Formats: sequence, C-alpha cells, structure tokens
Amino acid sequence: MAHLRSRRRLALAVPAVLSLTATLGFVPSAASAAASTAPAATAARAADGPTLSYVVNTRTDRSTIASVRRAITRNGGTVVTSYDRIGVIVVHSANPGFAQAIRAVRGVASAGATRNAPLPAQSTTDVGTPKALSAAEAAGVRAAAGQDPLEPLQWDLPAIKADKAHEKSLGSPDVTVAVIDTGVDDTHPDIAPNFDRAASVNCVSGKPDTTDGAWRPGASESPHGTHVAGEIAAAKNGVGMTGVAPGVKVAGIKVSNPGGYFYTEAVVCGFVWAAEHHVDVTNNSYYTDPWYFNCTADPDQKALVDAITRASRYAERKGTVNVAAAGNENYDLASHAITDEDSPNDGTPSDRVIDPHECFDIPTQLPGVVTVAATGAKGLKSSFSNHGLGVVDIAAPGGDYYQPPQAPATSGLILGTLPGGKWGYMAGTSMATPHVAGVAALIKSTHPHAPAAVVKALLYAEATATPCTDPYDIDGDGKVDAVCEGTKNRNGFYGWGVADALAAVTR
Repeated sequence: MAHLRSRRRLALAVPAVLSLTATLGFVPSAASAAASTAPAATAARAADGPTLSYVVNTRTDRSTIASVRRAITRNGGTVVTSYDRIGVIVVHSANPGFAQAIRAVRGVASAGATRNAPLPAQSTTDVGTPKALSAAEAAGVRAAAGQDPLEPLQWDLPAIKADKAHEKSLGSPDVTVAVIDTGVDDTHPDIAPNFDRAASVNCVSGKPDTTDGAWRPGASESPHGTHVAGEIAAAKNGVGMTGVAPGVKVAGIKVSNPGGYFYTEAVVCGFVWAAEHHVDVTNNSYYTDPWYFNCTADPDQKALVDAITRASRYAERKGTVNVAAAGNENYDLASHAITDEDSPNDGTPSDRVIDPHECFDIPTQLPGVVTVAATGAKGLKSSFSNHGLGVVDIAAPGGDYYQPPQAPATSGLILGTLPGGKWGYMAGTSMATPHVAGVAALIKSTHPHAPAAVVKALLYAEATATPCTDPYDIDGDGKVDAVCEGTKNRNGFYGWGVADALAAVTR
C-alpha cells in the first residue's frame, strides 16, 4: 500500500496552483546572548573541516555556562546564541573533533552536530505541491447561512463537531496558537484578521529574528505552515474557509530553512520563543531533521533529543500545550523494530532498524507532547498515519484518498489556506495536528486559567472514544494494512478518541 513519506511531503502534486482572487472577488489584503568571537588560533582550526552547527547542553548555573562557553571557544567553536534558562548553547564549528572534545568538559551533559550537511544545507527536501482548489469547484459551492463561502467543502469540521461548536463560541482572541513550521503568510485574507505579530518570529538560524515579515515563507518555500495556520484559525469573516477555532489568534514561528529542513537549533528557538511570548498552544507538524528517529545510544542524536526535550518542557512549564504530528509512514510506533529508510536526510540515507523505545521521533515522542494520528472522511485511520498503543494520544481529520467524503465536499483531503490569498488541499498527520491544536485553543478559551496539564486532560477526556478498526484493510485488497491494539477508550489508532470541538466549548 502506498503511503506518504514524511510530514513535509504532504501535498499532492498538480500542474499548477490557481489563485481564486479574481474568480471569487477576494483581495488579500531578539532576545539572545551575544555571540563570542573566536581568537586567531580558532581561525586556523576552522580549516580542519566543513562548518557545522551543534547544540551543547549544560547545567543552567551561571558559572557552568560561562566555563562551557570558554571551552567552546578554546575548541574552535563560535557561540551563535545561548538559552541559559534551559542550558542549551547553539554553536558553529569547523573542528571535526569539536563535539567529542566538548563532551569531556565539566558541566556538559551532551553535545552533538545538528546536521550532516555543512552550513548551509546543500540538498533540499521535497515538500510537494498542494492540490489547488479549482475555480470551477469554488464556483459550485453553495454555502448555507452563517457559513463562509468554502465551508461546505470542509468535511473535517463536522467530523469533530466544530460547526456546532461555532454556534456557541469561536474561541477567545486572548488565546494564541503558534505554528512552528515553514512560515505563515499573515497577509492572507483568512489569516490577517487573527494574526498575532508579537508572538511571531523567524528562528531558522537558531536565534530569534524579529524583522517584520521574517516569519513568512519565501516565494519558493513550502506553503505548509500557511495551510496549517488556516486550518487552526482562518477567520469566520465571509471570506474563504473557516478554521477550527476562528476566534483565536495564530502566530508564525518559522523554523524551516530554504532547503526545507527543520534543524534542532531552530526548533529549540521556536519552543523557547513560544514559552516566553505567552503562547497557549504550539502546532508541530514536522520531525526534526536530519534523523527521523534519534537514537540515544548515539552521542550526537542524544544531544538533539536532550535539547528539544529541555525546550518543549520549558514551554509546557510556562503554560504551553505542545501538539505534534504522529507521522505518515504507517509505522507502529509501539513496535520493537522499525526500518528507518530516510535518515540522515541531509546526507546519504540508509536502511537502519531501530527500536522506537530507544530511538525517538522528536518532538512527537517527547514527554508531555500531544501526539496526533490522522483519520479520513469515513472516520477511519488514514492509510498513511503512524499509530501505536501508548504513543498516539488522540486523532483528528487528516484526509485520505481511500476515504472520499459525502457531498457537498468533493475531496477527501483537507482544505487550507495557501500563500498569496489562495486555498488548496493537503493530507497528512500534519493536517490532523492543527485540528487538535484548534480544539486545545477552544478548551483554553473556555477555561482561561487552566494550566497546560489540565488543558491536555480535558482534551483527552472530551475526545469521542473510537474503537479499533479490525480488520484494517483500507485499500480493499484483502490484506491487513495495520493492526490496532487496545480498547475503545484508548487504542493505537485513535488514542483516547477523536478530538471534540463541541465538548471543548460546552464542558
């Protein structure tokens, strides 16, 4: 059975993307430590190898951090920024032995290269092209009273009772969901009314860039983050589509570089920024490159797990609920053997058999993170969605070719916003995750003083319990495509159940 390869290859290729502006009449309307300067001796060392990026994880007391920073310089490193509250230092170095040397320094818990390709990354990640909404399809939509023009195409809203929830609440503008992704086009007519500029930033380098518009995707970059943002909070304003929580704010935290890579230093920056800018929910529809699974027995990969764990936990302690996509390979994440074919994706990938109990998809499998599986229009696990008892926490619509919707919807994929005032379809656990992030935002709107742990508890308790699909033969070829384990109230396909937006605003 064919399935999608990664959370960034979610869009389905079509010849062109069509703007609906003319057809429908829509008009698109740093806090970081100072970088240290390497002495002349370090300049000589820089010729030893290609410049790579590293994370160095230390104790958080001032004296240790100061001592480690001096050791970084002595060993041919340049500090890019230092997140002292969590003890993560971002470093560039051309010294091939840098990581090994710095791990021996007192106070260093772990250290490792965040990439294989030298700065900047030389290869690119295939992010795909969304299936554009055609002018003919848009023209044929007949919206009911109170609906936005394209809402009849959104089968995913009634699937989580969001349409009924909107009759009671659209969510609070005091709640912000940050899309940690490829960037968000805040000029889009469905996003602009709800955009939170103060909580938006570019974190690609590993330290915050607050230049106006730096959070937007470049002209040749993926529309992924913009699509996700619209799914969460496209305004109910008589234009285009409707988000799950159309009354809350949405922010863009750009962490994907022009090559499409989500490196550790950028992800750490994103979580820390969210923590320190009062973000209520983060949406994480990606895995951290270059390793699909990071094995803690490898010192470099262990450092990446350590750094992002520190950052995501810091955000949760500050009140942020972190929601992440389970992935699109139809892997059983609760099994004891998975063949990872994609790592390292910025070098030379090779098949490696890993144990997902020792090798982790980050941030998806980190403690405290809400892990989301995808469902299709028939309410079954999407053909591509990863699963696993005790790993998947909750499920939500992510689309599936094998599960066509009922009329008036015409596509089994998920409608979202695209840069430049456009709309289009994508599918993946990347699309399921913003549905859960939107429901979490509605819960936070209903219970404004609830800490992150309570919001998560309500998210699970209010989910619609969904039993295992057994047997699961999604493509109808007579072969079982995945095995679900667990009970109706908690299982490997749907976790605690399918997210419920109506319960979020009424309980």
